[in-house]
Amino acid sequence: MQDETTTTTAQDAENFGYSAGFQPTQDSGSVRLGRLEAIYEELFAEVIEDGVITPEERRQLEKLADNLGLDRGRLRRLEGALQSAWELRTRVAILEVDEGPVPSVSPLAPANDLRTVTLERRIRELEARVAELETELEEARSMASIDVDLSDLKGVDAATEADVPTLQKRLRHDPRETETLRALYAAAEQRGASEDTDRRYVTAQILSFLGAGTAATDAFFASHRPEGLVRPARALASEAWKKLLFHPDEEPVVGDIFAVIASAVLVGRVAALRREKQLEKPAAESRHDPATSTVQAVRAFAWAAASLGLTVPPLFVDPEWIGTAKLLPGVPPGTKIGRLALSGTTAKELAFTAGRYLAHFREEHFLKLLLPSVKTLEDVFLASLSIGNPGLPLAAPVKALVQPIASAIEPLLEPAQIDRLRGHFLRFVEDGGRANLQRWSQAVDFTAARSGLLLADDFSAAAKILRRDDPAHAEEKLDDLLAFATSDRYGRLRTQLGIAIEA
Repeated sequence: MQDETTTTTAQDAENFGYSAGFQPTQDSGSVRLGRLEAIYEELFAEVIEDGVITPEERRQLEKLADNLGLDRGRLRRLEGALQSAWELRTRVAILEVDEGPVPSVSPLAPANDLRTVTLERRIRELEARVAELETELEEARSMASIDVDLSDLKGVDAATEADVPTLQKRLRHDPRETETLRALYAAAEQRGASEDTDRRYVTAQILSFLGAGTAATDAFFASHRPEGLVRPARALASEAWKKLLFHPDEEPVVGDIFAVIASAVLVGRVAALRREKQLEKPAAESRHDPATSTVQAVRAFAWAAASLGLTVPPLFVDPEWIGTAKLLPGVPPGTKIGRLALSGTTAKELAFTAGRYLAHFREEHFLKLLLPSVKTLEDVFLASLSIGNPGLPLAAPVKALVQPIASAIEPLLEPAQIDRLRGHFLRFVEDGGRANLQRWSQAVDFTAARSGLLLADDFSAAAKILRRDDPAHAEEKLDDLLAFATSDRYGRLRTQLGIAIEA
């Protein structure tokens, strides 16, 4: 197949740029794991693949740890988590063999080496138990009711909704109501405050997108519309993400809990995929350095990451893959960029795509990208709560389901992280002890679309990508974007990035 990768032209390079004196921030919340620990993790995962750690393999691991200068206590916790994850999936305990005489076995066993003797002994012990455990686990899953409901521990007062201007309130209910949008534009024009210039611009843009602009609004939009993409003057800080960008249905304590355990779950997931021979390893030559790459999509993702205050993940280009962007589980996690982002896409569509995708690389959101289903998120969430409070009142079948997950996560957490989980558990109880992971997951999708719109500054680009990638929910997400764009929060985000239209 002919490579259709779109390279960066002079205009593209100008598009994906910043205002003079751009102020980056320290990473505001990306998932991270040490590079040297990643090397050790890969070797240990290979060692335990057959379920046995021999003395020779242990010596190799210790030599590697010494060569890399890694902390032994930290590595033991890393090993414990990887081992727990392996045993959870295989339901067979890993055996580490010490130096010493070969244990006696049945004369029927044709064993002549330590590994074979050990494995056959373990097989005899475990075979009778495997079928029974599988039956018990299936029964536990069918009986488990993951409603994440601890409301009996502490009640919660009903939250009161903050008052907002009448026009904005109407638009939250019907963001495409033409007359209300025109009234909002007129009110902003009449007030004439500095922030109202940007409000007029955004409202005029919405009216133009809906095909409902007047001569005055269309003229104002055309006269203030930037050439090319927005050029941020400052990167978005973590506080702005949480207070201004997150969708209201993102229950903060859920994201805070997932942020604590994200790197630990990533390590376990990588180990499991490697064991199952499903870990995708892109060719080294497909990785692109954003600083030197001429591929437009690569530059777009790097620009979006810097603007959002995130670390750009390793980027791999694959024109053969029919897709846009895909997580590559690894340590650190990478991203594969496919054909839909590499050709036939405008700069603003790329900006929306990159902003929307990279929102999932925040620690609060990463597990939604990594784990396959809401059910899995629920299991991991309950396991995290049980780490924060080992006395969590769970039904026996539920506890049997989540305890192995907790055992795979907890060894990788530092004492400070476990303390954070304890604090988050108390907050969770104070907030009523309830969490709807389905609603939270959907809210993350809305937040991601908001992130894309903030960078693209173009409703047509957002609509095209949403209708292509998620046609079933595209209009619902567009409605949220339209309502969000008329809010004070959106205006404050634009001001913080330095992209608001000034009088």
